Formats: sequence, structure tokens, C-alpha cells
Amino acid sequence: MALARLVRIAAIVLALVLASASAVFAGEAEIYTGEIPGVAINGYDPVAYFTEDKPVAGSEAITASWKGATWRFASEANKAAFVENPEKYAPQYGGYCAYAVAQGATASTVPEAFTVVNDKLYLNFSSGVRQLWRKDTAGNISKADTNWPKVLE
Repeated sequence: MALARLVRIAAIVLALVLASASAVFAGEAEIYTGEIPGVAINGYDPVAYFTEDKPVAGSEAITASWKGATWRFASEANKAAFVENPEKYAPQYGGYCAYAVAQGATASTVPEAFTVVNDKLYLNFSSGVRQLWRKDTAGNISKADTNWPKVLE
């Protein structure tokens, strides 16, 4: 039992170290645009996470602006859905790693490490961090909701 707890603690510490290694420094924008300057969620279509249950690259030709960032879409229909209700489709916590926000920090994300919970999109730093996130999704959402947007200060 003690060894299992130690391994779990080591995994959490490692995840936080990895997240902080590419963390976004305090005072950053509300929407994470680190990979492609000015472009939200690494250029992936936020609506596709809901309609196709997977990350789909957006097109440079199909875009919309919201909260100071450019959002890319795979189709005009997805763009229209987003423009009509961006809060429904935009990732929580501005597209920063949801687990990092739950821990009181910010970190970048990768398109493949996502979870949709109660019709909300959550992105994570990596698939490994997503596993940590999913061990207590409700608890992590509660912590992240409390920390957001203070972590940007």
C-alpha cells in the first residue's frame, strides 16, 4: 500500500515538473496561443471535439476571432456553430492544461489529450497528465474552477 502511494505521488510530481517545464508564465492571455502565435488550441477545431469526438485540425482559410485569439475550423458549419455560441465549444480555462490549473499553475496542451465532461472541453499537457486528470475529474474541475482565472495573474 505504501509503495503504491509513493508511486502515485512520484507520478504527480513528475507531471507537475513536466508541466512547469513548458508552463506559460503568469500574466499571459486568457486564451492559450503558445504553439501557433495568436491561434487558439494549436489550430485545432474546437467544435470537432464534440461532433467527432477527436481532435481535427482546423483550416487556415476558415477562422473566427474571439477573446483576442484566432480560432480555426475544419468546416464552415463548425465555424458557424462556434460563432453562435463560443462558450459552448471553447475549451475550459482558455485552453491551458486543465490539470495544471487545478494545481494552481498553467501549462501548454496537446490536441490528443482531451476530455469532454458535461458538455465542456478540457485539454491537458499530455496523455499521461490526462490520466492523472481523469483519476478525479470532478475534484480536479472543482479545484480548477476555483483557481481560474487567478492563475493568469
